Amino acid sequence: MSRLEILSPHCPVDILPISDSRSGSYHSWPGKSLHEFLSKSPTARPDVDPSFTDSRLPDDDIIFPNLPPLRNGHPDVHLRNGIMRASRLAMIHEPDAEAAFFVADLSQVYLQHQRWKRCLPDITPHYAIKCNPDPYILRLLAGLGAGFDCASAGEINQVLDIGGIDPSRISFANPCKAASFIRSAARSGVDQMTFDNADELHKIARMHPKAKLVVRILADDSKSICRFGIKFGAPLETVPGLLSKAKELNLDVIGVSFHVGSGCFDPTTYTDALRRARAVFDMGKNVGYHFSLLDVGGGFEDANFETAAAVIRDAIDVYFPDRRNIRMISEPGRFYVSNAFRLAANIIARRAAPVDAPTEFLVKEDQPTVMYYINDGVYGAFNCILFDHQTVNPYVLSLNGSFHVSASEPVAVSSVWGPTCDSMDCILKSVALPGALQTGDWLGFDNMGAYTICAASQFNGFEISNVIYTTGEVGAEVRQALAAFAAKGYGL
Repeated sequence: MSRLEILSPHCPVDILPISDSRSGSYHSWPGKSLHEFLSKSPTARPDVDPSFTDSRLPDDDIIFPNLPPLRNGHPDVHLRNGIMRASRLAMIHEPDAEAAFFVADLSQVYLQHQRWKRCLPDITPHYAIKCNPDPYILRLLAGLGAGFDCASAGEINQVLDIGGIDPSRISFANPCKAASFIRSAARSGVDQMTFDNADELHKIARMHPKAKLVVRILADDSKSICRFGIKFGAPLETVPGLLSKAKELNLDVIGVSFHVGSGCFDPTTYTDALRRARAVFDMGKNVGYHFSLLDVGGGFEDANFETAAAVIRDAIDVYFPDRRNIRMISEPGRFYVSNAFRLAANIIARRAAPVDAPTEFLVKEDQPTVMYYINDGVYGAFNCILFDHQTVNPYVLSLNGSFHVSASEPVAVSSVWGPTCDSMDCILKSVALPGALQTGDWLGFDNMGAYTICAASQFNGFEISNVIYTTGEVGAEVRQALAAFAAKGYGL
């Protein structure tokens, strides 16, 4: 059974924070519940009601006119502000007033980039945009000098449409591409692309003969959450033949790539992958190529990143001691965005056995005694459970109209379900949650930035959850990077 987590309050009373401009300080109203405050002061918070102010706060920045406002303050504050806004909209009978929403803290993306530069300064990250193609994230990473790993013509166009991103900063890292996508990349000036089979070489020779090719080799991905080797990667024994075929077709192969799998929990696999890459560099020499690119792929996890970086640095020193003419890149995705997004979901319904229910209708010990239904599910943001093998951990944002939840609140074995009419839409089969939770209360979920929004659908007519953006703890640095990018006329 999953463990209950409770969002810690800033002080031991009910809290209704209001931003006090750019100073970052917040007011609160002790002794008042959320519903009590709203019912007595229906216009006290026009700054969180879009019917009054288009949802903009006094300290919002509009850096990119085509994007939502960029706010200041800690994500916890915006989670609570969003809940208060939903309550006010519900009071005026706004449709879908209690909609689930994300809070994206762009400072986390910025800090991860600084962390990357400290640990792997010689490897340029090419952000895998399939992980989360959020427009603010793409603009921030573009402004910070990152490259981009794209898998389709659509992703390439999405990056280039931002402006200010040279096609040389894009790696078309899909080894098996549609012919029309290769032709589109050629028109866009995107030359760097991967391959792992002879058929791909023939397509590229026809559609983009001036491409700069990277051979993707098979790596050990048995220590990763999502394994790619079953679909992509050339075994070492096939590489000499592929390189010979590329030479025969007058194609320019410039380097080697690999991927140890998404969510790698054993960093030592990078050592073996780099050993294989070294062997392929030597194979290239035998055919007449002099490789100048090494792509160490993705798989980077937040929790063990420093360990993985140390393993990679050591292995590169062993297998590539002379790197004067070698450019090194990578394809991180979840490392940048996983912990940058939080989700607030409303409990829209619950089912529990009546107190006086006959014995045959009572659940057995250790089985859920109450079922909670929230307004996002596995067809939405929680598709990460099905497609990315993730386990989510809910915590209580509000209970009976209060942001203060006592750690001693009695809990019950519960299950959590999504809003659709599909019985597969189960988020958690068993989790400890307060038995006092009711319809209208809110649950929070952290680490919701990777492989969530990007694969969400509108199945059963449910909308994809909106995003509130904030700059968090390093707001000045984030805003400076974004403002400098926009000042050049990019991203507008």
